Amino acid sequence: QVHLAESGGGSVQAGGSLNLSCTHSTFTSVNYCVGWFRQVPGKEREGVATIKNDGTTTYADSVKGRFTISQDTAKNTLYLQMNTLEPGDTAMYYCAAHLSNLAMHWVRCDNNGMHYWGEGTSVTVSS
Repeated sequence: QVHLAESGGGSVQAGGSLNLSCTHSTFTSVNYCVGWFRQVPGKEREGVATIKNDGTTTYADSVKGRFTISQDTAKNTLYLQMNTLEPGDTAMYYCAAHLSNLAMHWVRCDNNGMHYWGEGTSVTVSS
């Protein structure tokens, strides 16, 4: 069982910054994808940013140039630096992981492919 725990959420004004953290259990699989997803009540959960163990990153178009995903593997911690925040970024942010012993080609980073989820941290951006 893999545990993930998010922190760092809060309330900020538009234009401000937040740095989310996700501490997790040690990944024992050969390959993995770990990332950030967000959800607003009444809407589907969407991918924000992901990173694979080979360093490959993906970003939602809406956050490109503003958000940066990174990880410290020694600390088992994933980060999401969020700059120039907009009211539209208001959501519950979740950390999630897909673990695989298959080749990297088969590793999934999409919403439905994640095996483990944290409980989320709330981000509110006011105008």
